Amino acid sequence: MTTDLTRGNPLKLILFFSIPLLIGNIFQQLYNMADTVIVGRTIGVGALAAVGATGTISFLALGFITGLTAGFSVVTAQRFGAGDEDGVRRSFAAAIVLSVLFTAVMTAVLVVTARPMLEFLDTPEDIIDDSHSYILTIFIGLFATTLFNLLSNMIRALGDSRTPLIFLAIACVTNIVLDFVLILTFHMGVAGAGIATVFSQFLSGVMCLVYMLKKFPILKISGKDFKSCTGILKSSLLLGLPMGLQSVIIAMGSMFVQVAVNRMGSGTVAGNTAAQKIDQIGIQPLMSFGTTMATYVAQNYGANNIPRIRQGVRQCTFIAVIWSLLYGAFMIFFGKNVAALVIGADQPAVVDISYIYLSTCCPLELILALLLIYRSSIQGLGKSLMPTLAGFVELAMRASIVLLLAAPFGYAGVAFAGPMAWFGACVMCMACYFHSMHKFKKTPPITAGTEVTA
Repeated sequence: MTTDLTRGNPLKLILFFSIPLLIGNIFQQLYNMADTVIVGRTIGVGALAAVGATGTISFLALGFITGLTAGFSVVTAQRFGAGDEDGVRRSFAAAIVLSVLFTAVMTAVLVVTARPMLEFLDTPEDIIDDSHSYILTIFIGLFATTLFNLLSNMIRALGDSRTPLIFLAIACVTNIVLDFVLILTFHMGVAGAGIATVFSQFLSGVMCLVYMLKKFPILKISGKDFKSCTGILKSSLLLGLPMGLQSVIIAMGSMFVQVAVNRMGSGTVAGNTAAQKIDQIGIQPLMSFGTTMATYVAQNYGANNIPRIRQGVRQCTFIAVIWSLLYGAFMIFFGKNVAALVIGADQPAVVDISYIYLSTCCPLELILALLLIYRSSIQGLGKSLMPTLAGFVELAMRASIVLLLAAPFGYAGVAFAGPMAWFGACVMCMACYFHSMHKFKKTPPITAGTEVTA
């Protein structure tokens, strides 16, 4: 059930690996978006704003878990590309140990600090209780997020991007059904939406586990793999922890944006929430290309095939640029219609806020496309320092733009912070990638797939 990305036509492999990722990511966004749409349409705009106000806090936690487990899977992909089956199993064992430890600590901390974080973000008083109810449910169910992300990332590290798609589709349908049942039948409000999301994540994680045990003998680990994984714990942390922290840093930058948005009132929060949910669907091709390149580069780095890495990155960049240009143009002309479809035509002020975001950020997502591809590629090479530094640059630029432009330009100034932050991080990641490729021309990696560099 594995796929070797070190052989065959790079463009074809990248596309066939990315397409299931894209569909799967869209399903994941759809069942995340289901909370927003169903809550907004069944409970009201206030509940929509309450869910939206938790976005940055949720990304802080869930983004760390996603980045952490993705970093662990890069080590696994490198070992797989090098043909080291024992190394694959030891890296998986190390990932399990580290994931359990981080999830336990994070759950305890986040449950206690959920309300103070919402207060720190100046969440409006009329929605803070619902916001706390929703985010507390998500944090209690953090184990479900870890389970799915860890197992699905491991499956993808071995070249199978199709199977997680099936499980996400099932989870999406489950989440939508549970949203309606828990909100409309049991009247559980926004907490019901949170429970539906957690249960759906858990279900998809269990399905990944059952499938892995049946179809991936290379991942069937035993006690000896846990005992011998000590040496690989360091390399897993060197990639996983910085990738997780990178998400935290980006989330901290988003918090500056969220504070500014919260101070503009519930209507602005609702409009911003709807726009971000819409945009999450549109940028999924870019996210999928980024995930693909991390696995593609990691496997080929493990196989010591540097020219093939260059070829794949060039081809993926071309496709991503074309998509970004088409998507940006679509949102300029039809973004307001899409926002009205999600929010409802009876909320014109909220729709206008959403369109400001869509017409400002979407046309500039060409920058985001380059950032995702080059950042993922250098992570696939085992380089974790530069993406982390780029995250700090992204944080600094996002915060400074909000401080400078929010007062004179209102919400439009806040929306512009995203593209400027992408630009700063993108320059650093591209410079690191091309510098690494230049070094490989002079001194090819000797122990690729077994050594991880920062």
